[in-house]
Amino acid sequence: MSDSLSLRDRYFALIDEIVQTTLKGKIRSKQQVYQMLLRGIAAGTGEIFEQCLTDRVNATQSEIDNPTDELKQAKATRTLRALQTIEGEWQRYHQENLVASAIATATNAIVNTEADNRLIALLQAIDPNQAQALNLEQIQQLATSLQKQAQNSSDSETNAQLQELALGLTEGLKSWGKLQEHLVSWIYDQSRGKLGFEGVPGESGPWSLWASLLDNSFPKAVFQSLALNQSITEFVFQQSVEISAFVELAVILQCLQRGLVNWFDKLVYDAKFGAKLSISTFITFALIWSQLASGFSSRNTLSNGCFQVTLQILRTFAQQKYFPLYGGIFASFSGDYLRSAISYLDEPLRRVEGTQEKARILTLLGYSSGAIGQYDRAISFHEQALVISRSAEDRACEIANFNHISRIYVAQKNYSEAISYSQRALILSRQSGDRLGEANALANLGYSEVFQAQELDRLNTEVYEGAINYLQQGLDLLERLSDSYLAGYTIQQSKAFCCTSLGIAYIVLSQPEAAISYLETGYQAAGISGDLYLQGLNFAYLAEANYSLQAMEKAIYFGTIGMYLLERISSPQWRQAAGLLTIIKGQIGADAFQNVLQKNRSQFLRQIGVDGYDYIPQLLREYQDS
Repeated sequence: MSDSLSLRDRYFALIDEIVQTTLKGKIRSKQQVYQMLLRGIAAGTGEIFEQCLTDRVNATQSEIDNPTDELKQAKATRTLRALQTIEGEWQRYHQENLVASAIATATNAIVNTEADNRLIALLQAIDPNQAQALNLEQIQQLATSLQKQAQNSSDSETNAQLQELALGLTEGLKSWGKLQEHLVSWIYDQSRGKLGFEGVPGESGPWSLWASLLDNSFPKAVFQSLALNQSITEFVFQQSVEISAFVELAVILQCLQRGLVNWFDKLVYDAKFGAKLSISTFITFALIWSQLASGFSSRNTLSNGCFQVTLQILRTFAQQKYFPLYGGIFASFSGDYLRSAISYLDEPLRRVEGTQEKARILTLLGYSSGAIGQYDRAISFHEQALVISRSAEDRACEIANFNHISRIYVAQKNYSEAISYSQRALILSRQSGDRLGEANALANLGYSEVFQAQELDRLNTEVYEGAINYLQQGLDLLERLSDSYLAGYTIQQSKAFCCTSLGIAYIVLSQPEAAISYLETGYQAAGISGDLYLQGLNFAYLAEANYSLQAMEKAIYFGTIGMYLLERISSPQWRQAAGLLTIIKGQIGADAFQNVLQKNRSQFLRQIGVDGYDYIPQLLREYQDS
């Protein structure tokens, strides 16, 4: 206590000295005030100084507000101006010392940890989720600090490790400097239209361009593998990778990911497009690190480092306002890649305790698993997310998982459970004011009741009107939310879901004309959100609606696109569309069927490309052979 009082007295004296020197005109610049603070404040005692300064400011302000005479009030006013100068320089001092303290703390953590854990400590130090996140200049300062520590170390192993870590940071920043001006130039080149792992080998998104700009062999080779759609897991498994090269890659990828997300987030002229690309970026980079982790499975230090970075990315992603609680990971991946993505991203989540971020990522994986027919796994993800979200008091996430479980039970034809979960989502969403969750719950409730009534053969007017009313309420609520902060990607995702549900309900009720209107709106909204599952589902049911109206050409067109999109993400529902196409082909004849495909070839190419068009006969053969 006495030491604290002594320090307070000392700091009051320092403040008074600066004030008096200022009033006498002996201090002519803010820099002089800063230098006096620098000399007078002991390390780690900033909070005590700040409290002393606050006390002096409050006391002086009181003298001004309650003057005893004009002379004392005028002096107090001059004193307050001097104190305000001290406040400004104190903030500068505090900020600069925060950075210095963060770098010193990070350096000590890296130096003093066990040799096998130094890479993890470094990755934690440059984690953008840190309260005092380091910018690029500060990362270079960290590299310099590690270099100095290496020179001062008498232990040869420590010296070598710190040298490698410092070199990796420095080389990573140099490489980023070469890539920075080409961060988004690939977007304007139509031949590089994909961010993830799809596209023409050699021209997959920006990877080929970025690889050509790098000098160091390991990050360059990783980027070339990504450009060619080659397995980076298999590539790194065969490589002998130095720690410095690994750190360089970590810095490059972190800078690219953060730079892309920042740029996409600022696309105010097209917020829907920007959110879609930001989501794709987070998922793409998280998957890259998960695949690297698998490739380094025989080197625990590097594998653990990869998982560490994966979790950092997922944590940042889960905190974004556009995080898709009602969406999947289809924007970046499809087919085998989608299955791999779910498995790869599940692995690092097993290594972290329950957090709000973990619950949200599990929700994403659950929806994606359900879309590709992995219903038991999907429910497992959602049930884990429910437990964690309740503990974290994340009501929106809890409601989303009730809604997703409801939808999965519909797919499993367990309609009573589906209704139960949708009702729980509806009650909780109304209690907590989650309007987006309420809209989805209404859609789920109506959707479930339509299918239950169909199964029980109870499609009387009252049941029909009640179920459709719930669906329509959900869509109407989304329309009212369209001007809120959720507008854009998030609203479009849920709008696609509601419209799809309404369209399917009307098909079940044998009202194809009404179904078509909602399904057309549904696939447009799904296209904006990038949800390939809902896009494919809408096209598949548009085929059924048109088939009911004997509009065979349209049924073939929509069914073909739906079949292709659903198979592309390995959804078992592609077989439903393939079955309808096979029936139509049998009814109108193979030649007539082929003529329809040829007649609409240009439209098919716009929707699924030449590779998709050429794949149609093979898909139909696979269905028939099975």
